[in-house]
Amino acid sequence: MVTAVMPTYGRIDIAFEYGKGSYLYDTDGEKYLDFATGIATNSLGHCHPHLVAALQEQASKLWHVSNLYNIPEQQRFADRLVENSFADTIFFCNSGAEAMEGCLKVARKYHFENGEPEREEIVCATGAFHGRTLTTLSAGDSEKYREGFGPRPEGFHHVAFGNLNEMRAAMSAKTAAILVEPIQGEGGINPASTAYLRELRDIADEFNALLIFDEVQCGMGRAGKLFAYELADVKPDIMGLAKGIGGGFPVGAVLATEKAACGMMPGTHGSTYGGNPLAMAAANAVLDVINEPDFLSSIIKKGNKLKDDLTSLVEKHPSVLESVRGVGLMLGVKSIGPNLELMTALRENKLLTVVAGENVVRILPPLNVSEDELDEAVQKIDQVCNKITG
Repeated sequence: MVTAVMPTYGRIDIAFEYGKGSYLYDTDGEKYLDFATGIATNSLGHCHPHLVAALQEQASKLWHVSNLYNIPEQQRFADRLVENSFADTIFFCNSGAEAMEGCLKVARKYHFENGEPEREEIVCATGAFHGRTLTTLSAGDSEKYREGFGPRPEGFHHVAFGNLNEMRAAMSAKTAAILVEPIQGEGGINPASTAYLRELRDIADEFNALLIFDEVQCGMGRAGKLFAYELADVKPDIMGLAKGIGGGFPVGAVLATEKAACGMMPGTHGSTYGGNPLAMAAANAVLDVINEPDFLSSIIKKGNKLKDDLTSLVEKHPSVLESVRGVGLMLGVKSIGPNLELMTALRENKLLTVVAGENVVRILPPLNVSEDELDEAVQKIDQVCNKITG
């Protein structure tokens, strides 16, 4: 018999009652260190005072108003993103999949407006994940997720992530854009090299195509810069954001240059809830914290410490852990045994993580995690490894 909630998730039999900082507390009173953060979504942990205050203040005034009207909170956040990024203009939505759908529409409309409607193909990477709508499933690289959903949108080609020869060979006069994640999340925490991203920029320019970055998971400070593309000093034409942008509140965004967005006029795209006052209050509050002096540099410092400590565990437990990968506070540990079993054992030891491709367990702490909490997580992983090895 089907459950009232459609069973599209393999749910774990735990219900959380409240959260505070880096911790979640379940209905039985058990305390968990949360290094999954809603899959890199609770960027400031749980119930950050500044975020709570901003939401409470806005909730007492106005939650939603149609995008047919000016929304001052939305304008403020757009101005701040423009000021701090490559972009000239922003479209707001509610999720990562929506953001990536918007990115693809912007790219194809750009070529249509410039008299080349045949330019509709998108070259993507193996190991990619861009969402679960029909179009983003086509852009992604998981046949498992696509199975059973009938004909899918055409025009998507996949080449090996990191392979420039394959990327160049896939380009043609029909190519609208190149789409990659600067750091693959679902695919297994795979950072693209600086050389690869820079060459993608050159290839896109050579073929008069646009360059799209999916920073839904790796953006908004997760990699130690406000945006991961800054690590390689490579600017895209279009970029999708979500997850950590709202600190746990549903927010997504499509960022674009003026050139790339030339076809986006009234009626070409929309979102009923996108950029609503409550969501924008959350997003502005998150950006307030991320923009505090030394906040981003602290992510690099803490990320380096955590990566070093995890590397020490790999050396100590070579029969359990194979390697560590990632940047900033977007890290992964490759497991020798099934990663789901390792994640389960960590959860039983009150440390929450999340699995990814390539047998990796993702380590995604809040960006404001303390060093003591990092030490606690490393200790919990060490304890689990000791238990596995007997």
